[in-house]
Amino acid sequence: MSVVNLALQVLPMGKPKEEAYALVDEAIKVIQASGLKYVVCPFETVIEGEYAEVMKVVEQTQEACFAAGGEDLLVYIKLQRSKSEVVSIEDKTGKYA
Repeated sequence: MSVVNLALQVLPMGKPKEEAYALVDEAIKVIQASGLKYVVCPFETVIEGEYAEVMKVVEQTQEACFAAGGEDLLVYIKLQRSKSEVVSIEDKTGKYA
């Protein structure tokens, strides 16, 4: 089992703030619909799940932004993956809940 944590930040380029936020909202809708565990943060959204599923969602978020009118995106990804252990959001933030 390869459960990972991935932090995803999608930044639409060349759009006014309101349009850029609307494109980010489209990316978040894809994450919400994925059924994977996630946490929306001010600068990024953290996703937890099987590696292949998480990477599929990363691609789908970009396609959703393009479909909604985005032309250029900066996409920042941080990934924690372990060879032998499940990586969870709870491990990192549980003590703060």
